[in-house]
Amino acid sequence: MNRIISAFSFVAILSFVFPASSATTTPSSKNLESVAVSAPVAVSGKESFEDYLEELYDEADLKKSGLNYEVFRRAATGFFNLKEQKKLNQSKDILSIVDFGKSSREKRLWIVDLNKKKLLYNSLVAHGMGSGNDKALKFSNVENSHMSSLGFYVTENTYFGKHGLSLKLNGLDKGFNSNAKQRAIVVHGADYVSEAFVKKQGRLGRSNGCPALPKEITPEVIQLIKGGTCLYIDAPSANYASAYLDADTAIKRFENEILAKQSKLLSR
Repeated sequence: MNRIISAFSFVAILSFVFPASSATTTPSSKNLESVAVSAPVAVSGKESFEDYLEELYDEADLKKSGLNYEVFRRAATGFFNLKEQKKLNQSKDILSIVDFGKSSREKRLWIVDLNKKKLLYNSLVAHGMGSGNDKALKFSNVENSHMSSLGFYVTENTYFGKHGLSLKLNGLDKGFNSNAKQRAIVVHGADYVSEAFVKKQGRLGRSNGCPALPKEITPEVIQLIKGGTCLYIDAPSANYASAYLDADTAIKRFENEILAKQSKLLSR
């Protein structure tokens, strides 16, 4: 998926080929040539956004880890929209993705550092018992349904409960996961999330709707993603829709971030 034109070069061309004074200045033949050469690159922020996502997907080896590109693309789109709306910790570029379209026997949680373009964790994760057995097939936002809920979440603070260290989640998609708090949908560890359990039962154990993790990695994962990072839970669903999947607003945030990084580099 590697592309020739990088997202950074797109913004750099916008900045240097079209300076603020260009509207009132007659371009020389040399400048016209520069504009002509760069125009195909500069016309589409969407292309640059796609280039960036594909490059990140490749560099972090997400395909090798089993993460579907379209699932990653949806998660990243929501991440940039949430950043734009200042609903995320601005100093953390951590994105957690769960794909409940996969079997519970597979590693279907990915935690990615978008800034470093690095996969930090790839792990088993349980779904709610009301959602299905090996696979999560049904989803709900209703209390006591014991089902998982699709959509975008923002991590909040930690606490110690019956499962030990746990992490509160704020569901942002109205009608899909917005009752997460009152349903006590949290990240926690569980004995039934392990390779040993899969070997014995043929699938993972199931939660009351929480994305439960292997106990041995739960403390370090929670410490990493707590305090305002994005968690996205995906699965094939004809009903799920989210305003955070709007690519146009995500692209604007993406361009602003690249411009800010460019400005910082030039100021050195």
